[in-house]
Amino acid sequence: MPSSSKNSNSGISVPEAKEAMKQFKEEVASELGVNLKDGYNGDLTSREAGSIGGEMVKKMIMRQEEQMKN
Repeated sequence: MPSSSKNSNSGISVPEAKEAMKQFKEEVASELGVNLKDGYNGDLTSREAGSIGGEMVKKMIMRQEEQMKN
């Protein structure tokens, strides 16, 4: 297994960006009422994990659309 498969954020090579995405994920999870732990969160249901990722994408698209308007 390639080492890049070990970490879900492994495609992000800028440490600041990695930390920003981690904080963003934690904010979204909190808004949705999903409790994340530091480290491994493999006990989340597919629904919980999917709702976090889906909401993150939705917010990123909304932010990009706002930037494109201005």
